[in-house]
Amino acid sequence: MSAPIVQFSDVRKTYEIGPVTVNALRGVSFDIQAGDYVSIMGPSGCGKSTLLNLLGCLDRPSSGRYFLGGEDVSGLEDDALSTVRGARLGFIFQSYNLIQQLTVVENIEVPLYYQGWPEGQSRGRAQELAVKVGLSERLQHKPFELSGGQQQRVAIARALVNDPLIILADEPTGNLDSAAGIEILKIFAELNRQGKTLIMVTHDQNVAEHSSRTIRLRDGQVESDVRREA
Repeated sequence: MSAPIVQFSDVRKTYEIGPVTVNALRGVSFDIQAGDYVSIMGPSGCGKSTLLNLLGCLDRPSSGRYFLGGEDVSGLEDDALSTVRGARLGFIFQSYNLIQQLTVVENIEVPLYYQGWPEGQSRGRAQELAVKVGLSERLQHKPFELSGGQQQRVAIARALVNDPLIILADEPTGNLDSAAGIEILKIFAELNRQGKTLIMVTHDQNVAEHSSRTIRLRDGQVESDVRREA
């Protein structure tokens, strides 16, 4: 088996809030292989958001090691973490986080703009991905002209545009009705079949069952780690 694409080794995260010390993660360890489709679950306050922030290089662990694609990113400074985020990670949020003034294609292009892609190349890449997620008729529409499900498709295309090592999804169906949510999960399943590595935070067991592995957190620790057929 090849080396894991994600390795967490005894990762701890502590916050100091005035005189109070909050132990958000208390020694979390797991590996994720390329091509895994993982759900992160657990009750409120269990550490899901903290874990997602660390996986997404939005924060650093207080102790322990995080290897992403074989590189130890645990102690990188902010600029280096930002470079890693731009080159290796794709993010999908519950609230879509689209720029309302931009069209579908322009929203998808945004990460490539920050990486300095030539406009012609980035436009072609964005259009290709818009078609891939079923938005070929909506290229020049703006977010307020789209349904929630269509906006989430834009967000998925944007997350894919830099061909990331892993895609991180935070409650990706949380703002959608059940039909639109199922369509988004079908896209995730197809991406996974194509070899993409997905890590999804969800509170919904029905959503988690679309993944092939569920890691449950409780009180900042891994309570269970179960693989199954997606």
